[in-house]
Amino acid sequence: MLDVRTKEEYADYHISGSVNLPLDELATIRSVVPSQETPIFVHCLSGGRSASAAAYLKRNGYSHVYDIGGINAYQGETV
Repeated sequence: MLDVRTKEEYADYHISGSVNLPLDELATIRSVVPSQETPIFVHCLSGGRSASAAAYLKRNGYSHVYDIGGINAYQGETV
């Protein structure tokens, strides 16, 4: 699970087990997810940044990318 919100937003609350990689740092994705076959579930606050991130990842060869939208619609527990 890839959270593309800012580090400050992530520190406020996030989904347990998610990895924070802000949208403006997405070019470093290979250091976080080296295999382009790894499933990546991308989210942000409301869905705009996650859509941009998912498109970027797909353009850069990641084949299993799923934009799950915004954390503000997430029904599960956050930390």
